[in-house]
Amino acid sequence: MGQYVPVCFPLIYHHSCELNWKKFLFHGIQLCMTAKEAIRKEVLKKRDSLKPEIRAEKDASIRERLFAMPEFVEAKLVLLYASFRSEADTLKILDGSLHMGKRIVLPKVDKENRRLVLHEIVGLPELFPGFMGIPEPLVMEGRMRGVDIADLVILPGVAFDPRGNRLGYGAGYYDILLSERTKKMPLVALAYEEQIVDCIPAEKHDVRIDMIITDQRLILT
Repeated sequence: MGQYVPVCFPLIYHHSCELNWKKFLFHGIQLCMTAKEAIRKEVLKKRDSLKPEIRAEKDASIRERLFAMPEFVEAKLVLLYASFRSEADTLKILDGSLHMGKRIVLPKVDKENRRLVLHEIVGLPELFPGFMGIPEPLVMEGRMRGVDIADLVILPGVAFDPRGNRLGYGAGYYDILLSERTKKMPLVALAYEEQIVDCIPAEKHDVRIDMIITDQRLILT
């Protein structure tokens, strides 16, 4: 990833400085966004190019590490997501978690209000193609949940760095959802090793991940 300069420089303002700091801030944000888009494009290209047999091996390794993690073992209710396109598979994780007796909550995109609405599921047949074709929970009476009910949050992303910075798909849905928390719970990301980069530009509103599970290691941030 050496071709990128994924750094957001701190902005220092002094009254004697003739630099238009607002203009500098604007261009700083543009630099960060350009770096993010470059990383997103490159990592998605790598993720999409993984061969099915390699992907299956990686999925099994990620699943094994997650199921052995104490935070997962102890969690009674897990906020998860249904994998989409070339994301690390979570359908077997969902099925396995339900068979372990864990309660599972999944997000559904509310595009009009630009937020994620959480619904509890009791089985995979309750998932149907939703926003952008992503598998989403069927809306059923009495199944809506708040984020604070989760003992553990497992969330998707395009790329991650060892400090826990996360690069999503650009809509900011998870940052908005997690900003609503009134309690702390472990935030875990699932990713292929190809999705780990040296550095991701971080902005003030970005939520950091506590742990990243890849097919090769567990990264504590």
